[in-house]
Amino acid sequence: MNEQDTLSSQLREAVRLVTAAIEGVTRVVEEMHLTIGSGPARLGKPFAALVKPAITPGYALVRATTGLVGAALDQALKGLSPVLAAEGLDRGFVLAVLNGVLGDYLASGGSALALTMQILSEGQRLDLDPDSLARRFPAGDRLLLLIHGSCLDESSWDRQGMDYGAILHESLGFKALYLRYNTGLHISENGQLLADLLEQVSRAWSRPGLELNILGHSMGGLVARSACFSAERRGLTWIRQLSRLITLGSPHQGSPLEQAGNWIDQLLGLHPYSSPLAQLGKIRSAGVTDLRFGTVVEEQWKGKDRFAIDTAPRIAVPLPQGVACYAIAASRSQSEPGERGDGLVTLKSALGLHADPRMDLRIPEDHRLVVYGANHLDLLAHPQIIAKLKEWMGAAGSG
Repeated sequence: MNEQDTLSSQLREAVRLVTAAIEGVTRVVEEMHLTIGSGPARLGKPFAALVKPAITPGYALVRATTGLVGAALDQALKGLSPVLAAEGLDRGFVLAVLNGVLGDYLASGGSALALTMQILSEGQRLDLDPDSLARRFPAGDRLLLLIHGSCLDESSWDRQGMDYGAILHESLGFKALYLRYNTGLHISENGQLLADLLEQVSRAWSRPGLELNILGHSMGGLVARSACFSAERRGLTWIRQLSRLITLGSPHQGSPLEQAGNWIDQLLGLHPYSSPLAQLGKIRSAGVTDLRFGTVVEEQWKGKDRFAIDTAPRIAVPLPQGVACYAIAASRSQSEPGERGDGLVTLKSALGLHADPRMDLRIPEDHRLVVYGANHLDLLAHPQIIAKLKEWMGAAGSG
């Protein structure tokens, strides 16, 4: 039994996570208490020598008690493991959100709550060996990989009775595959993992003529671009089999929400009384901070403080060569929207447009679509998008 799939292990990891969160918040409150109680910094914090010994033992007791309670709960859940053990329980929405916000922390700590990247077909993990693939797909060589966005999982594609993968399978014969991954990791980390995973698919495919297609929503489109860049750089086989890359509301040029969040971090840090609160903003994952500028390559973030204001020139990452690339954006306005986007991503960002020609993705106008009166999640279930996907993807014969 996979330890990640047991209710017992999930509950134990949740307890550890909550315990760590309480201890972290306690440290922030203690720091604020010390900062305020010590008096003005301009006067040399005259009361620091009195305040620190008075309040430190109390906060230490809170942390110690939290640790003891957490340990006791962990032991209790461990004892209940035979009762709670159950395979195949749906971790679903809560676990996807948890990984989106704290996924890098979970992965670095070896947590059983950290999602691992895998490809699924009809709800089951796909075995990437020649015999298994031949049994799963005895005919047809056109694959469509659907990649979900931040804080979501593969279930997000089944929305309002619409599933683009199922619809395109039924109408055009595509074999729908769904990626599950930890959206809290750096986009470039997920890109490299996906590039390796698709190379396994390519090498294990037993018939010639494999055609790959990718449909990515939000962060999923950036992960796909990162995987393509990694594949081209390393000369992997599958990139030559990639026919189409379609993105839905992907922040190719960054997300204004994360850009605003970064400025709030800086503003909070300017004042000594508010600076402890800036630490709370730094809980968000590497995947989230990558959305600030749509960062898809490691060179853009490695060796840097990802919470600092970054004024370095952005690294241009062109779309993959020889691949038909498309972009779909949404606007909450009912008609011509100007700059307004879907609430999370601006139109220009989702369409890959940029004032700097070096950064512009140069997606042809007839390869772009804007749907009006729709928000970011509406991109996952929209009749106009279904019609356009059929048009774009119906150019070749079905497999």
